[in-house]
Amino acid sequence: MIWDAFRLTLRVSFLASSIILIVGLALALILARKQFRGKLLLELIITLPLILPPSVLGYYLLVVLGQRNPLIRWLNISIIFTWWAAVIAAVVVGLPLMVTAARSAIMGVDSEIENAARMDGASDWQLLAYVTLPMARRGILAGLVLGSARAMGEFGATLMVAGNIPGRTQTMSMAIYDAVQKRDYHHAAMMVLIMTTIAFAGLWLAYRLNLTEEAGSTGS
Repeated sequence: MIWDAFRLTLRVSFLASSIILIVGLALALILARKQFRGKLLLELIITLPLILPPSVLGYYLLVVLGQRNPLIRWLNISIIFTWWAAVIAAVVVGLPLMVTAARSAIMGVDSEIENAARMDGASDWQLLAYVTLPMARRGILAGLVLGSARAMGEFGATLMVAGNIPGRTQTMSMAIYDAVQKRDYHHAAMMVLIMTTIAFAGLWLAYRLNLTEEAGSTGS
């Protein structure tokens, strides 16, 4: 049970983190560099999962991913109670942390350096690849670490949309809950130790790279 849940947690977390990095970075760039109507609304929608109760967030995901959604019916796909639903729930809860940290880091890049690169003939893509992103890398990595950690520990919304099916959708968080409910404290303690070790390693990496300090300074 433990290793099945652990392997599924790693699979879900890896895919969720990849999506969080790509989508979160794109959203951070848009919010940091563009002015458009509805920008505030987009920011609120992205941040909302941080404060919504898990049951409310889970309900929204059920509506979006369930058969009541005309697009889901038209595509004739089933996402609810699959591990893909767990991936989507993990992305939704981890994305705000990535976007917030990456956006602050990108906004903190010295505009004079970017202007100098433009004067030297750098295109927008070259400017992004060789100036903006490298200079903002610490904040981006900080957001990825925090977003991935949040995604790995997701429980409430995942339980509603993916269920708690051993070997299919049961991640470590849900396996710990199951073990405690069965008073299997030995296995619960082992899984808690594994999750704590992973979380500690992530935070250690963040502090070693001085990510949290950099993200805080660029956001101030």
